[in-house]
Amino acid sequence: MKQKPMKSYALVVKKDCPTCALIEPVISQLSELHGSDLQVYTQDDPSFPEGISDVKDDSQLEFSYRNNIEVVPTLIELDGAEEHSRIYGWDKKQWQEFTGLEELGDGLVDFKPGCGSKTQDPGMDEILALRFGTSKLQARELSLAESEDIMEACFDRGWSDGLPVIPPTPLRVLKMLNGCDREADEIIGNIPPDNAPCSIEKLAINAVMAGCKPEYFPVVIASVEAALQDRFCMHGLLCTTYFSSPVLIVNGPIVKQIGMNSGMNALGQGNRANATIGRALQLIIRNVGGGVPGKIDRAAMGNPGKYTYCFAEDESDENWNSLAMDRGFQRQESVISLFAGDGLQPILDQQSRSPESLAKSMAQSLRSVANCKLFGLADAILVVCPEHRRVFMEGNWSKENLKDALYNELITPGSEVIRGADGIAEGMPAKFSDKQLNKFRDDGLHIVTVGGTAGMFSAIIGGWVASGERGSQIVSQKICSV
Repeated sequence: MKQKPMKSYALVVKKDCPTCALIEPVISQLSELHGSDLQVYTQDDPSFPEGISDVKDDSQLEFSYRNNIEVVPTLIELDGAEEHSRIYGWDKKQWQEFTGLEELGDGLVDFKPGCGSKTQDPGMDEILALRFGTSKLQARELSLAESEDIMEACFDRGWSDGLPVIPPTPLRVLKMLNGCDREADEIIGNIPPDNAPCSIEKLAINAVMAGCKPEYFPVVIASVEAALQDRFCMHGLLCTTYFSSPVLIVNGPIVKQIGMNSGMNALGQGNRANATIGRALQLIIRNVGGGVPGKIDRAAMGNPGKYTYCFAEDESDENWNSLAMDRGFQRQESVISLFAGDGLQPILDQQSRSPESLAKSMAQSLRSVANCKLFGLADAILVVCPEHRRVFMEGNWSKENLKDALYNELITPGSEVIRGADGIAEGMPAKFSDKQLNKFRDDGLHIVTVGGTAGMFSAIIGGWVASGERGSQIVSQKICSV
Protein backbone atom coordinates (compact mmCIF):
# COMPACT_ATOMS: atom_id res chain seq x y z
CA MET A 1 0.00 0.00 0.00
CA LYS A 2 1.16 3.52 -0.78
CA GLN A 3 1.22 5.65 2.32
CA LYS A 4 1.86 9.10 3.68
CA PRO A 5 4.22 9.74 6.63
CA MET A 6 3.40 7.85 9.79
CA LYS A 7 0.70 9.28 12.01
CA SER A 8 -0.71 8.27 15.38
CA TYR A 9 -4.38 7.48 15.97
CA ALA A 10 -6.92 6.63 18.62
CA LEU A 11 -9.78 4.37 17.57
CA VAL A 12 -12.94 3.87 19.66
CA VAL A 13 -15.10 0.80 18.99
CA LYS A 14 -17.52 -1.56 20.66
CA LYS A 15 -18.16 -5.22 19.89
CA ASP A 16 -21.93 -4.70 19.92
CA CYS A 17 -21.75 -2.61 16.75
CA PRO A 18 -22.11 -4.19 13.27
CA THR A 19 -20.01 -1.45 11.70
CA CYS A 20 -17.18 -2.02 14.16
CA ALA A 21 -17.36 -5.75 13.44
CA LEU A 22 -17.31 -5.02 9.70
CA ILE A 23 -14.05 -3.05 9.90
CA GLU A 24 -12.11 -5.58 11.98
CA PRO A 25 -9.84 -6.26 8.95
CA VAL A 26 -9.25 -2.50 8.64
CA ILE A 27 -8.25 -2.29 12.29
CA SER A 28 -5.81 -5.16 11.75
CA GLN A 29 -4.30 -3.34 8.74
CA LEU A 30 -3.85 -0.15 10.76
CA SER A 31 -2.40 -2.07 13.71
CA GLU A 32 0.16 -3.86 11.52
CA LEU A 33 1.26 -0.56 10.02
CA HIS A 34 1.20 1.73 13.05
CA GLY A 35 1.80 -0.63 15.94
CA SER A 36 1.87 1.31 19.18
CA ASP A 37 0.93 4.49 17.30
CA LEU A 38 -2.61 3.09 17.09
CA GLN A 39 -4.47 3.11 20.40
CA VAL A 40 -7.67 1.04 20.28
CA TYR A 41 -10.32 1.68 22.96
CA THR A 42 -13.22 -0.72 23.28
CA GLN A 43 -16.37 0.26 25.17
CA ASP A 44 -17.81 -3.15 25.94
CA ASP A 45 -15.45 -6.12 25.43
CA PRO A 46 -11.66 -5.87 25.84
CA SER A 47 -11.23 -9.04 23.72
CA PHE A 48 -12.52 -7.07 20.73
CA PRO A 49 -11.15 -6.63 18.16
CA GLU A 50 -9.37 -9.98 17.97
CA GLY A 51 -5.69 -10.12 17.17
CA ILE A 52 -4.96 -6.60 18.39
CA SER A 53 -2.47 -6.37 21.22
CA ASP A 54 -2.89 -3.88 24.03
CA VAL A 55 -6.58 -3.08 23.46
CA LYS A 56 -7.55 -0.51 26.08
CA ASP A 57 -10.60 -1.34 28.18
CA ASP A 58 -12.89 1.69 28.06
CA SER A 59 -15.91 -0.03 29.63
CA GLN A 60 -15.96 2.72 32.28
CA LEU A 61 -16.14 5.12 29.30
CA GLU A 62 -13.61 7.61 30.64
CA PHE A 63 -11.78 8.06 27.35
CA SER A 64 -15.02 8.15 25.38
CA TYR A 65 -16.59 10.68 27.74
CA ARG A 66 -13.61 12.99 28.00
CA ASN A 67 -13.21 12.96 24.20
CA ASN A 68 -16.90 13.45 23.41
CA ILE A 69 -17.33 10.23 21.46
CA GLU A 70 -20.88 10.13 20.09
CA VAL A 71 -20.57 7.46 17.39
CA VAL A 72 -18.54 4.27 17.06
CA PRO A 73 -16.31 3.60 15.32
CA THR A 74 -14.56 6.96 15.72
CA LEU A 75 -11.00 7.37 14.41
CA ILE A 76 -9.05 10.32 15.83
CA GLU A 77 -5.80 11.62 14.34
CA LEU A 78 -3.48 12.79 17.11
CA ASP A 79 -0.88 15.53 17.11
CA GLY A 80 1.12 14.45 20.10
CA ALA A 81 -1.45 14.12 22.88
CA GLU A 82 -3.88 16.55 21.23
CA GLU A 83 -6.60 15.77 18.72
CA HIS A 84 -5.97 16.99 15.19
CA SER A 85 -9.13 15.71 13.45
CA ARG A 86 -11.60 12.83 13.52
CA ILE A 87 -13.96 10.72 11.38
CA TYR A 88 -16.66 8.27 12.41
CA GLY A 89 -18.76 5.49 10.95
CA TRP A 90 -17.39 3.71 7.86
CA ASP A 91 -16.87 5.55 4.57
CA LYS A 92 -14.14 3.75 2.60
CA LYS A 93 -13.00 6.75 0.57
CA GLN A 94 -12.99 9.00 3.63
CA TRP A 95 -10.94 6.52 5.70
CA GLN A 96 -8.44 6.07 2.84
CA GLU A 97 -7.95 9.82 2.52
CA PHE A 98 -7.83 10.32 6.29
CA THR A 99 -5.12 7.67 6.80
CA GLY A 100 -3.32 8.11 3.49
CA LEU A 101 -3.75 4.39 2.77
CA GLU A 102 -5.18 4.08 -0.73
CA GLU A 103 -6.08 0.38 -0.46
CA LEU A 104 -7.47 0.46 3.06
CA GLY A 105 -10.65 -1.59 3.36
CA ASP A 106 -10.54 -3.06 -0.12
CA GLY A 107 -13.20 -5.75 -0.32
CA LEU A 108 -15.54 -4.01 2.14
CA VAL A 109 -18.73 -2.16 1.33
CA ASP A 110 -18.20 1.51 0.49
CA PHE A 111 -20.34 2.88 3.31
CA LYS A 112 -22.00 1.82 6.54
CA PRO A 113 -23.11 4.24 9.29
CA GLY A 114 -21.79 3.78 12.79
CA CYS A 115 -23.66 3.08 16.01
CA GLY A 116 -24.32 5.26 19.01
CA SER A 117 -21.54 5.43 21.56
CA LYS A 118 -22.38 3.95 24.95
CA THR A 119 -21.85 7.44 26.35
CA GLN A 120 -25.08 8.38 24.57
CA ASP A 121 -27.21 5.77 26.35
CA PRO A 122 -30.09 7.31 28.35
CA GLY A 123 -28.95 8.77 31.66
CA MET A 124 -25.23 8.19 30.98
CA ASP A 125 -24.30 11.86 30.72
CA GLU A 126 -25.13 12.48 34.38
CA ILE A 127 -23.59 9.19 35.50
CA LEU A 128 -20.32 9.94 33.71
CA ALA A 129 -20.20 13.54 34.93
CA LEU A 130 -20.37 12.20 38.49
CA ARG A 131 -17.99 9.31 37.78
CA PHE A 132 -15.26 11.55 36.39
CA GLY A 133 -15.76 14.63 38.52
CA THR A 134 -17.02 17.06 35.89
CA SER A 135 -20.40 17.82 37.48
CA LYS A 136 -20.96 21.27 38.99
CA LEU A 137 -22.68 20.09 42.16
CA GLN A 138 -21.55 22.08 45.17
CA ALA A 139 -23.76 20.76 47.98
CA ARG A 140 -21.90 18.68 50.51
CA GLU A 141 -22.47 14.95 50.23
CA LEU A 142 -23.52 13.07 53.35
CA SER A 143 -22.36 9.56 54.10
CA LEU A 144 -24.76 7.27 55.94
CA ALA A 145 -23.83 4.52 58.33
CA GLU A 146 -24.20 1.04 56.89
CA SER A 147 -27.07 0.29 59.25
CA GLU A 148 -28.87 3.59 58.55
CA ASP A 149 -32.05 3.41 56.46
CA ILE A 150 -31.84 6.03 53.72
CA MET A 151 -35.54 6.94 53.92
CA GLU A 152 -35.47 7.26 57.69
CA ALA A 153 -32.30 9.32 57.42
CA CYS A 154 -34.24 12.00 55.51
CA PHE A 155 -36.84 12.13 58.29
CA ASP A 156 -34.18 12.20 61.00
CA ARG A 157 -32.44 15.17 59.40
CA GLY A 158 -35.65 17.18 59.26
CA TRP A 159 -35.97 17.34 55.47
CA SER A 160 -39.51 15.95 55.28
CA ASP A 161 -42.92 17.57 55.39
CA GLY A 162 -44.18 14.51 57.24
CA LEU A 163 -44.37 12.25 54.19
CA PRO A 164 -41.50 10.16 52.80
CA VAL A 165 -39.18 12.03 50.44
CA ILE A 166 -37.07 10.77 47.55
CA PRO A 167 -33.43 10.64 48.71
CA PRO A 168 -31.57 13.39 46.79
CA THR A 169 -28.62 11.38 45.49
CA PRO A 170 -26.07 13.26 43.34
CA LEU A 171 -27.25 11.41 40.23
CA ARG A 172 -30.90 12.36 40.80
CA VAL A 173 -29.97 15.98 41.48
CA LEU A 174 -27.84 16.18 38.34
CA LYS A 175 -30.67 14.75 36.23
CA MET A 176 -33.02 17.35 37.73
CA LEU A 177 -30.59 20.14 36.87
CA ASN A 178 -30.54 18.93 33.28
CA GLY A 179 -34.26 19.73 33.16
CA CYS A 180 -33.40 23.43 32.88
CA ASP A 181 -30.85 25.65 31.17
CA ARG A 182 -29.80 27.52 34.31
CA GLU A 183 -26.38 27.19 35.96
CA ALA A 184 -26.35 25.11 39.13
CA ASP A 185 -24.61 27.81 41.15
CA GLU A 186 -26.92 30.65 40.05
CA ILE A 187 -28.50 32.32 43.07
CA ILE A 188 -32.22 32.71 42.46
CA GLY A 189 -32.78 34.85 45.57
CA ASN A 190 -33.08 34.73 49.35
CA ILE A 191 -35.72 32.34 50.66
CA PRO A 192 -37.81 33.54 53.62
CA PRO A 193 -38.14 33.45 56.53
CA ASP A 194 -34.38 33.07 57.11
CA ASN A 195 -33.58 34.91 53.86
CA ALA A 196 -31.10 32.16 53.04
CA PRO A 197 -29.40 32.48 49.63
CA CYS A 198 -30.76 29.78 47.33
CA SER A 199 -29.05 28.34 44.27
CA ILE A 200 -30.65 26.47 41.40
CA GLU A 201 -28.90 23.37 42.78
CA LYS A 202 -30.74 23.70 46.09
CA LEU A 203 -34.03 23.98 44.20
CA ALA A 204 -33.11 20.79 42.33
CA ILE A 205 -32.35 18.95 45.57
CA ASN A 206 -35.79 19.76 46.97
CA ALA A 207 -37.52 19.05 43.66
CA VAL A 208 -35.97 15.57 43.78
CA MET A 209 -37.18 15.06 47.35
CA ALA A 210 -40.69 16.19 46.34
CA GLY A 211 -40.79 13.53 43.59
CA CYS A 212 -40.61 15.84 40.57
CA LYS A 213 -39.48 14.73 37.13
CA PRO A 214 -36.77 16.85 35.45
CA GLU A 215 -39.32 18.18 32.95
CA TYR A 216 -41.25 19.73 35.86
CA PHE A 217 -38.20 21.68 37.06
CA PRO A 218 -38.79 24.88 35.03
CA VAL A 219 -42.21 25.16 36.70
CA VAL A 220 -40.63 24.72 40.14
CA ILE A 221 -38.10 27.46 39.37
CA ALA A 222 -40.86 29.82 38.21
CA SER A 223 -42.90 29.07 41.34
CA VAL A 224 -40.00 30.16 43.54
CA GLU A 225 -39.41 33.27 41.45
CA ALA A 226 -43.08 34.13 41.90
CA ALA A 227 -42.99 33.46 45.65
CA LEU A 228 -40.04 35.84 46.00
CA GLN A 229 -41.92 38.77 44.48
CA ASP A 230 -42.52 41.42 47.13
CA ARG A 231 -46.23 41.58 46.30
CA PHE A 232 -46.68 37.96 47.37
CA CYS A 233 -45.24 38.58 50.85
CA MET A 234 -44.03 35.03 51.43
CA HIS A 235 -42.49 35.92 54.79
CA GLY A 236 -45.78 37.27 56.12
CA LEU A 237 -47.69 34.29 54.78
CA LEU A 238 -45.38 31.98 56.71
CA CYS A 239 -45.73 33.86 59.96
CA THR A 240 -49.51 34.25 59.98
CA THR A 241 -51.68 32.21 62.33
CA TYR A 242 -54.27 32.01 59.53
CA PHE A 243 -54.91 28.93 57.38
CA SER A 244 -53.30 30.10 54.15
CA SER A 245 -50.46 28.71 52.06
CA PRO A 246 -49.30 29.18 48.45
CA VAL A 247 -51.80 28.03 45.82
CA LEU A 248 -50.15 27.40 42.43
CA ILE A 249 -52.16 27.74 39.19
CA VAL A 250 -50.46 26.83 35.89
CA ASN A 251 -51.52 28.01 32.42
CA GLY A 252 -50.25 27.52 28.91
CA PRO A 253 -48.67 24.86 26.67
CA ILE A 254 -46.49 23.42 29.44
CA VAL A 255 -49.62 21.99 31.09
CA LYS A 256 -49.97 19.36 28.36
CA GLN A 257 -46.22 18.99 27.89
CA ILE A 258 -45.71 17.73 31.44
CA GLY A 259 -49.12 16.10 31.90
CA MET A 260 -50.73 18.31 34.53
CA ASN A 261 -54.37 17.78 35.50
CA SER A 262 -56.92 20.52 34.89
CA GLY A 263 -59.94 18.25 34.75
CA MET A 264 -61.49 15.60 36.95
CA ASN A 265 -60.09 15.71 40.50
CA ALA A 266 -57.57 18.39 39.51
CA LEU A 267 -57.54 19.77 43.05
CA GLY A 268 -57.23 16.29 44.54
CA GLN A 269 -54.73 13.45 44.47
CA GLY A 270 -53.55 11.27 41.62
CA ASN A 271 -51.49 13.49 39.30
CA ARG A 272 -47.75 13.45 39.82
CA ALA A 273 -47.02 16.85 38.28
CA ASN A 274 -49.73 18.65 40.25
CA ALA A 275 -48.73 16.97 43.50
CA THR A 276 -44.95 17.25 43.32
CA ILE A 277 -44.58 20.77 41.90
CA GLY A 278 -46.62 22.22 44.74
CA ARG A 279 -44.80 20.05 47.25
CA ALA A 280 -41.41 21.17 45.93
CA LEU A 281 -42.19 24.82 46.69
CA GLN A 282 -43.25 23.91 50.23
CA LEU A 283 -40.07 21.87 50.82
CA ILE A 284 -37.89 24.70 49.52
CA ILE A 285 -39.52 27.13 51.93
CA ARG A 286 -39.00 24.62 54.75
CA ASN A 287 -35.54 23.27 54.01
CA VAL A 288 -33.85 26.35 52.54
CA GLY A 289 -35.82 29.17 54.12
CA GLY A 290 -36.42 27.58 57.52
CA GLY A 291 -40.22 27.79 57.41
CA VAL A 292 -40.81 24.94 59.84
CA PRO A 293 -44.30 24.41 61.37
CA GLY A 294 -44.41 25.29 65.05
CA LYS A 295 -41.43 27.60 64.69
CA ILE A 296 -41.69 30.48 62.22
CA ASP A 297 -44.75 28.85 60.60
CA ARG A 298 -47.35 29.87 63.17
CA ALA A 299 -50.56 28.59 61.52
CA ALA A 300 -53.11 27.83 64.23
CA MET A 301 -54.70 25.03 62.19
CA GLY A 302 -53.11 25.12 58.75
CA ASN A 303 -54.79 23.29 55.89
CA PRO A 304 -53.98 20.21 53.79
CA GLY A 305 -52.81 22.52 51.02
CA LYS A 306 -49.67 23.14 53.03
CA TYR A 307 -48.45 19.80 51.67
CA THR A 308 -49.18 20.80 48.09
CA TYR A 309 -51.77 23.00 46.40
CA CYS A 310 -51.08 23.04 42.69
CA PHE A 311 -53.28 22.56 39.62
CA ALA A 312 -53.63 23.56 35.99
CA GLU A 313 -56.47 25.62 34.56
CA ASP A 314 -58.86 24.18 32.00
CA GLU A 315 -58.30 26.30 28.88
CA SER A 316 -60.34 24.18 26.49
CA ASP A 317 -62.73 27.05 25.61
CA GLU A 318 -60.75 29.70 23.76
CA ASN A 319 -63.63 32.17 24.09
CA TRP A 320 -63.13 32.26 27.87
CA ASN A 321 -59.97 34.02 29.05
CA SER A 322 -57.56 32.15 31.29
CA LEU A 323 -56.19 33.49 34.56
CA ALA A 324 -52.85 34.12 32.86
CA MET A 325 -54.59 36.22 30.21
CA ASP A 326 -56.34 38.18 32.97
CA ARG A 327 -52.85 38.82 34.32
CA GLY A 328 -51.60 40.27 31.02
CA PHE A 329 -50.02 37.21 29.37
CA GLN A 330 -50.79 35.63 26.00
CA ARG A 331 -52.56 32.28 25.69
CA GLN A 332 -49.49 30.68 24.10
CA GLU A 333 -47.27 31.60 27.07
CA SER A 334 -46.69 29.20 29.95
CA VAL A 335 -47.33 30.98 33.25
CA ILE A 336 -47.58 30.11 36.94
CA SER A 337 -49.62 32.23 39.35
CA LEU A 338 -49.37 32.13 43.15
CA PHE A 339 -52.22 33.00 45.47
CA ALA A 340 -52.18 33.01 49.28
CA GLY A 341 -55.17 30.78 49.82
CA ASP A 342 -56.77 28.43 52.32
CA GLY A 343 -59.08 25.43 51.92
CA LEU A 344 -61.72 24.67 49.31
CA GLN A 345 -65.36 25.69 49.86
CA PRO A 346 -67.95 24.05 47.61
CA ILE A 347 -70.65 25.87 45.63
CA LEU A 348 -73.45 23.50 44.67
CA ASP A 349 -75.91 24.86 42.11
CA GLN A 350 -77.63 22.33 39.86
CA GLN A 351 -80.73 24.39 39.16
CA SER A 352 -79.52 27.71 37.67
CA ARG A 353 -79.83 27.74 33.90
CA SER A 354 -79.27 31.46 33.35
CA PRO A 355 -76.12 33.51 33.96
CA GLU A 356 -78.07 35.90 36.17
CA SER A 357 -79.30 33.19 38.53
CA LEU A 358 -75.93 31.44 38.70
CA ALA A 359 -74.04 34.68 39.36
CA LYS A 360 -76.40 35.54 42.25
CA SER A 361 -75.96 32.04 43.66
CA MET A 362 -72.18 32.26 43.51
CA ALA A 363 -72.21 35.73 45.06
CA GLN A 364 -74.13 34.46 48.07
CA SER A 365 -71.50 31.77 48.64
CA LEU A 366 -68.69 34.28 48.22
CA ARG A 367 -70.06 36.32 51.11
CA SER A 368 -68.79 33.68 53.53
CA VAL A 369 -65.09 34.15 52.68
CA ALA A 370 -63.34 34.71 56.04
CA ASN A 371 -66.68 35.74 57.58
CA CYS A 372 -69.94 36.87 56.03
CA LYS A 373 -69.65 40.15 57.98
CA LEU A 374 -66.05 40.94 57.02
CA PHE A 375 -65.56 42.92 53.82
CA GLY A 376 -62.40 43.89 51.96
CA LEU A 377 -60.12 41.84 54.21
CA ALA A 378 -59.47 38.77 52.04
CA ASP A 379 -59.12 38.11 48.32
CA ALA A 380 -60.56 34.96 46.76
CA ILE A 381 -60.42 32.68 43.76
CA LEU A 382 -63.74 31.55 42.30
CA VAL A 383 -63.18 28.12 40.76
CA VAL A 384 -65.80 27.74 38.02
CA CYS A 385 -66.47 24.21 36.82
CA PRO A 386 -66.85 23.56 33.05
CA GLU A 387 -70.62 22.99 33.32
CA HIS A 388 -71.14 26.30 35.10
CA ARG A 389 -68.87 27.99 32.55
CA ARG A 390 -71.12 26.57 29.85
CA VAL A 391 -74.15 28.26 31.45
CA PHE A 392 -72.39 31.61 31.23
CA MET A 393 -71.16 31.01 27.68
CA GLU A 394 -74.60 29.96 26.45
CA GLY A 395 -75.96 33.17 27.95
CA ASN A 396 -73.32 35.17 26.02
CA TRP A 397 -71.52 36.17 29.23
CA SER A 398 -67.77 36.66 29.28
CA LYS A 399 -65.63 36.30 32.35
CA GLU A 400 -65.69 40.09 32.71
CA ASN A 401 -69.49 40.03 32.65
CA LEU A 402 -69.44 37.48 35.47
CA LYS A 403 -66.94 39.45 37.52
CA ASP A 404 -68.95 42.68 37.15
CA ALA A 405 -72.15 40.89 38.16
CA LEU A 406 -70.50 39.41 41.24
CA TYR A 407 -69.13 42.75 42.37
CA ASN A 408 -72.51 44.40 41.95
CA GLU A 409 -74.28 41.58 43.72
CA LEU A 410 -71.89 41.75 46.66
CA ILE A 411 -72.34 45.47 47.37
CA THR A 412 -73.82 45.62 50.87
CA PRO A 413 -74.91 48.45 53.23
CA GLY A 414 -72.36 48.75 55.99
CA SER A 415 -75.13 48.92 58.57
CA GLU A 416 -75.90 45.24 57.89
CA VAL A 417 -72.41 44.02 58.61
CA ILE A 418 -71.05 46.26 61.37
CA ARG A 419 -70.07 44.74 64.68
CA GLY A 420 -73.14 43.83 66.71
CA ALA A 421 -75.53 43.71 63.75
CA ASP A 422 -77.82 40.65 63.89
CA GLY A 423 -76.50 39.96 67.38
CA ILE A 424 -73.03 38.98 66.08
CA ALA A 425 -70.07 40.70 67.71
CA GLU A 426 -67.81 40.12 64.72
CA GLY A 427 -68.10 42.50 61.78
CA MET A 428 -66.92 45.77 60.28
CA PRO A 429 -66.11 48.78 62.48
CA ALA A 430 -68.99 51.15 63.17
CA LYS A 431 -67.44 53.86 60.98
CA PHE A 432 -68.60 51.88 57.92
CA SER A 433 -72.29 51.90 58.96
CA ASP A 434 -73.27 54.60 56.44
CA LYS A 435 -71.18 53.26 53.55
CA GLN A 436 -71.80 50.82 50.73
CA LEU A 437 -69.24 48.03 51.00
CA ASN A 438 -68.00 45.49 48.52
CA LYS A 439 -66.84 42.08 49.64
CA PHE A 440 -63.63 42.33 47.61
CA ARG A 441 -61.29 45.10 46.58
CA ASP A 442 -61.14 45.97 42.87
CA ASP A 443 -58.41 43.39 42.12
CA GLY A 444 -59.35 40.96 44.86
CA LEU A 445 -61.53 38.39 43.09
CA HIS A 446 -59.99 36.02 40.55
CA ILE A 447 -61.72 33.41 38.40
CA VAL A 448 -60.30 30.14 37.07
CA THR A 449 -61.90 27.12 35.42
CA VAL A 450 -61.05 23.62 36.66
CA GLY A 451 -62.76 20.26 36.93
CA GLY A 452 -64.52 17.41 35.19
CA THR A 453 -67.18 18.01 32.57
CA ALA A 454 -69.90 16.30 34.62
CA GLY A 455 -71.06 17.82 37.90
CA MET A 456 -72.32 21.35 38.51
CA PHE A 457 -69.98 21.98 41.41
CA SER A 458 -67.86 25.11 41.55
CA ALA A 459 -65.77 26.21 44.53
CA ILE A 460 -64.09 29.06 46.39
CA ILE A 461 -60.51 29.33 47.57
CA GLY A 462 -60.56 32.03 50.22
CA GLY A 463 -57.50 34.21 50.67
CA TRP A 464 -55.32 35.27 53.54
CA VAL A 465 -57.14 37.85 55.68
CA ALA A 466 -54.13 40.13 55.28
CA SER A 467 -54.38 40.06 51.49
CA GLY A 468 -54.40 43.06 49.22
CA GLU A 469 -52.11 46.02 49.70
CA ARG A 470 -51.70 45.20 53.39
CA GLY A 471 -50.40 41.71 52.76
CA SER A 472 -50.26 39.24 49.88
CA GLN A 473 -51.44 39.83 46.34
CA ILE A 474 -51.68 37.31 43.53
CA VAL A 475 -48.48 37.19 41.46
CA SER A 476 -47.63 35.58 38.12
CA GLN A 477 -44.35 34.44 36.56
CA LYS A 478 -43.60 33.29 33.03
CA ILE A 479 -42.22 29.74 32.88
CA CYS A 480 -39.06 29.49 30.79
CA SER A 481 -38.91 25.88 29.63
CA VAL A 482 -35.80 24.24 28.17
